Amino acid sequence: MSVWFVPRDAAARSMGADAVAAALEARGETVVRNGSRGMLWMEPLVERADERHGPRVGWRNMTADAIHLALPNDQSEQYVGAVDELDYLARQNRWIYERVGITDPLDPDDYVAHGGLAGLKNALAMSGDAVVQAVTDSGLRGRGGAGFPAGIKWRTVADQTPQPHAGESPSADRHKYICVNADEGDSGTFADRMLMEGDPFCLLEGMTIAAHAVGADRGFVYLRSEYPDAVATLQAAIWIAREQGWLGDNILDSDLCFDVEIRVGAGSYVCGEETAMLESLEGRRGMVRAKPPLPAIKGLFGTPTVINNVLTIASVPSILARGAEAYAALGQNRSLGTQVFQLAGNIAQGGIVETAFGITARELVEDFGGGTRSGRPLRAVQIGGPLGAYLSADKLDVAMEYEALIAAGGMIGHGGVVLFDDTVNMAEQARFAMDFCVEESCGKCTPCRIGAVRGVETIDKIRAGKDVTANTELLRDLCDVMTHGSLCAMGGLTPNPVLSALNQFPEDFASPVIATG
Repeated sequence: MSVWFVPRDAAARSMGADAVAAALEARGETVVRNGSRGMLWMEPLVERADERHGPRVGWRNMTADAIHLALPNDQSEQYVGAVDELDYLARQNRWIYERVGITDPLDPDDYVAHGGLAGLKNALAMSGDAVVQAVTDSGLRGRGGAGFPAGIKWRTVADQTPQPHAGESPSADRHKYICVNADEGDSGTFADRMLMEGDPFCLLEGMTIAAHAVGADRGFVYLRSEYPDAVATLQAAIWIAREQGWLGDNILDSDLCFDVEIRVGAGSYVCGEETAMLESLEGRRGMVRAKPPLPAIKGLFGTPTVINNVLTIASVPSILARGAEAYAALGQNRSLGTQVFQLAGNIAQGGIVETAFGITARELVEDFGGGTRSGRPLRAVQIGGPLGAYLSADKLDVAMEYEALIAAGGMIGHGGVVLFDDTVNMAEQARFAMDFCVEESCGKCTPCRIGAVRGVETIDKIRAGKDVTANTELLRDLCDVMTHGSLCAMGGLTPNPVLSALNQFPEDFASPVIATG
């Protein structure tokens, strides 16, 4: 009997995937709700296989009406053929996303059948020190944007003695924590959400490996409230993992005892910064802490804490399963392994691309993304989220890796790639960046709290044609103060999009326009 696969990913559901699944079930078909393959312009992408784990063919942009009228067939204009052979997928190198879009996210047997737990089993056969060394040797760096080597962070936590919570008696229980920051707030990014909805056991397995490596006993996933489907899926996965013996006491009959809880954030962008997240987890307003002490030494409740983002932790199971050397063989220079790039904005083929570091921005935009959705000429690409710099269309041959992008005046950030065609006004985009900082600043430091407000006012004066030369110089000075004086990246990186727009698209600042905001 044929098996039909219909995505349960939030993006597919928003396009009618639930109705498609219901229509198939009404016809008596066997339906599996998988994650999304990441080709979002095709959603709902419906696949069929002759057996559960067999090769699949697919149909794009399916509707419930099409199912009611006649089951999809290979004569349909929506037929795409063998899904795994589609160029968009065949050219990728999926380590983090190896199961996303293939398995039922909440079926533990499906997870194991597709390689799940191999990394954890290998890790449990090693000492914690050896696991830390493997992560170090792999070259894995933080995928949240800063790019700090994960192995060094883990080593620091592993070397600490577990501590009681701050303010407790020295005789109280001592802890170390694994905290995953899933507060994915950058515009144009959705990789964390898709991983948690499409392969939540992978994230839990990575956290458990990290716990074994550093001696942690508790874990938290800090998940944004705007992701209700991810919250529900991950919570269900935690319950199932406990039933399977993958979380809790004596995991897989080992001495490891580790459990995970979800904490839902309240919508603060700045909680993507690790210390603001800790403040929120501890029940306070999400405001950035001064460092030192580092969270690896004195983190959650004053205890040693590993803080990584979703894609960093989700990289770990495959590294332990396939080997650190194989992972380190991917990428280039100091950017090793794979990155999950997210193509968004005015783009013909938006979605997920996981490939080794070193691919150029142009390849992502043109070969995978297919250029602008509007069909108009591409004018600018913002890489790295709302605090990332803009690159003009003639500067896209830069390699997508940490140091190369920094040298080009940009940053890789969380891997977001957002396109703008030639109708965009870059002065408006610069104003948006400053106004975003006004709205999202935690308010703790003056350069960010006040500087962003003055930045919006100054850009408005420039756009209105008031003392343009003097105000442009003032704006540059203000950006310099914010860059060097802000406590965290919120204020420190806001000048990136502003200055890149000002430097590369000065003509958009020259025409007097009354900015209404």
